[in-house]
Amino acid sequence: MASLPTVTLPKPLHQLFSLFPLHTFPPVPVPTRANPITRPTLWVHPPRTTEEPSSEVFSSDVECLKWQAYLALRGVANVALRWDVSPDGAIEGRLPNLHVPLAESKDGGGELLPAASIADWVDGQVGETGSLEGYVDEAAKDESRAWVTLLEGNVHAALVLFHPKPLTLQSLISPFQPAARPIESMLTPPPPPLTGLSSLLPVYGFRIDRTAVEERYKEAISSLSERLGTNKWFLGSSAPTALDALLFAYLHCLLHCQDNALRFEVTRRVNLVAWERRVQTEVRAAFKPVY
Repeated sequence: MASLPTVTLPKPLHQLFSLFPLHTFPPVPVPTRANPITRPTLWVHPPRTTEEPSSEVFSSDVECLKWQAYLALRGVANVALRWDVSPDGAIEGRLPNLHVPLAESKDGGGELLPAASIADWVDGQVGETGSLEGYVDEAAKDESRAWVTLLEGNVHAALVLFHPKPLTLQSLISPFQPAARPIESMLTPPPPPLTGLSSLLPVYGFRIDRTAVEERYKEAISSLSERLGTNKWFLGSSAPTALDALLFAYLHCLLHCQDNALRFEVTRRVNLVAWERRVQTEVRAAFKPVY
């Protein structure tokens, strides 16, 4: 077989290519996983202060705190806590997320779960609560729905109106921020529109009466205190339920908000304060912050 002729570059072209030498480097080895997922890690909004993270584990966001309490009260212990993750990095741009280890993973990999999937994951870890969801009977289970509506309605509306979250540059420029639930959708009954029926302008907007919101909030806190009484768990349950986690989240946020009127309505009810402190101890023990 005849050998192929050797191709040589013209000198001018060779001189041109010499100005841009081609260097080769050895392949870069793939690094091993630096932080394998060995325990469930909850991603939340930061606490009120991060100056002493070892002493503060409660998120300042009521939704994140609800799921913190839910994990702890269901018996999931040794949960790591992260608040260095931006909501932009969460599923659908919404915290909390739960990062759980995968049993079949050999390199410490994990799975990221949205808030809607946390309850199912907990059921798989500690067992399901049954058809009554932990309540004493069907009537208590039905009644719990009304209390959830009250907390997420009139109580949450007062918390949003009188203790709004501070705006940050990130929240203003991020395209991934989920739309906040409008305050008029929280109130029962809904507030009247800005324009009357006889107005020449089409009906739009809502007229939020701050006094009315505050009165509904006071009535809600009074009802919660009366219904709790001296019970260990809300609605007389023998073990904590999802409603107890939700109630703790709101009471804790209210007791640490800057609005004196909101805080006073809770502090003047001794049973609510004592209950929140007892549950706080249980929830705190379940978490170990990593940042």
